[in-house]
Amino acid sequence: MNPTKKVAFYTLGCKLNFSETSTIARNFTEEGFYRVDFKEKADIYVINTCSVTENADKRFKTIVKQAQKVNPDAFVAAIGCYAQLKPEELADVEGVDLVLGATEKFKITDYLNDLTKNDFGEVYSCEIEEADFYVGSYSIGDRTRAFLKVQDGCDYKCTYCTIPLARGISRSDTMDNVLNNAKAISKQGIKEIVLTGVNIGDYGKGEFGNKKHEHTFLDLVTELDKVEGIERLRISSIEPNLLKNETIDLVSKSRAFVPHFHIPLQSGSNEILKKMKRRYMRELYVDRVSKIKEVMPHACIGVDVIVGFPGETEEHFLETYNFLNELDISYLHVFTYSERDNTEAAEFNGVVPKNLRAKRSKMLRGLSAKKRRAFYEKQLNTDRIVLFESENKAGYIHGFTENYVKVKAPWNPELINTIHNVHLTKIDEDGLLRFQFAKTCV
Repeated sequence: MNPTKKVAFYTLGCKLNFSETSTIARNFTEEGFYRVDFKEKADIYVINTCSVTENADKRFKTIVKQAQKVNPDAFVAAIGCYAQLKPEELADVEGVDLVLGATEKFKITDYLNDLTKNDFGEVYSCEIEEADFYVGSYSIGDRTRAFLKVQDGCDYKCTYCTIPLARGISRSDTMDNVLNNAKAISKQGIKEIVLTGVNIGDYGKGEFGNKKHEHTFLDLVTELDKVEGIERLRISSIEPNLLKNETIDLVSKSRAFVPHFHIPLQSGSNEILKKMKRRYMRELYVDRVSKIKEVMPHACIGVDVIVGFPGETEEHFLETYNFLNELDISYLHVFTYSERDNTEAAEFNGVVPKNLRAKRSKMLRGLSAKKRRAFYEKQLNTDRIVLFESENKAGYIHGFTENYVKVKAPWNPELINTIHNVHLTKIDEDGLLRFQFAKTCV
């Protein structure tokens, strides 16, 4: 194959997808391809799909059209979760030449021949039961942070979720691999690593091809905290039932782990949590938040919540709203429930009308803005440590404190990928914090 061929990537969905796209892109580079931006003309466009939300499904067709507009003769490949769940559907989209499932995506270059466009999309997709081996990955596209995959798949059976169907059983990277990847990232001059996976609190399961836990998530974070050269470590998202007191205590005393937790709740109603087959009740969630705030009063806590789940009455929704309103949390990620094929919830009675789902979603987004503002106000007149980002946004540089407060300052390229002590002074009209510099950190 001509080594000067150009390849471009587009990633839909989660941080895990970004880490996998980055690894697949490095494989292309090693085989002589030249990576370009997705908006540029390329010989092959690779789209890493997601199927968590209805919107991600629809966006796929738009992205294919974008690629074809730039180069009608380009070879288009679809990989990722949607490609595993509905390969034939993707293969039928005009312009798509290749669809690879959960295990095949990491060997994508093996499926490329002469890059001639196909009359019909070719599908290579295993049964999801065969996705029982682990492929490590990490992203290093952003100069300031990297997403490090430590775990894949999920053994939970939440009634609304297609992830186990798209990614298979829970399985983990080996401790040695994770630590080696973390060291490799730190050598690139990247200051922050975000741990990612489908269910990272389940780390250790399947580490050696079986269900025995040789290591636990606590072991993992303990060892990662010792890796030199990493300034910051962040836990992306962890189930409340898997977030143990020992882990919270470790983060509170940690050298590198930052006081920021993202903990899925999904509903503040125990009745709905049972219908969702979540593995905890709201009381446990209160306990986790209380423990974090007890040892780290300044910690940032983000929450995932789903509105409009089948059977969610006005009373159930208000139960969730009031529960979150009273909880000492910092922001919400609100998901409007959408029916997914081959899930239990798709067959449930009590379907909530879409206009009602939208109304409830809007209410919770409003609550999220209120919560974030209250959290930011508590940070005023405190000293924090900021890692600055690399993008110039309308003449400003942005950064995040260790506890995930977003700050801004007039653009100064010398600040990119540097860490500074700051004193937070006021909230700007756009809701971001302004600051004064204190002495610079190492």
